[in-house]
Amino acid sequence: MTWKRLGRGLLFGLAGFLLSTGISYVLVLQLYTRHDRGLAAAMGSFFFFGPIGGAIALVIGLLV
Repeated sequence: MTWKRLGRGLLFGLAGFLLSTGISYVLVLQLYTRHDRGLAAAMGSFFFFGPIGGAIALVIGLLV
């Protein structure tokens, strides 16, 4: 594995984390029906959906 590939993978991972966090935040705000939508959107997006999207994007970045 070269440094260029590793750097690309990390860049993809960061971008994937940010994109999945933003998209899931909006989706949870739209679809969640309970009174604490803001908290659920923030916590779920940052701690659940963000890392999953980042990990998937990291693997894609390493393979490309």
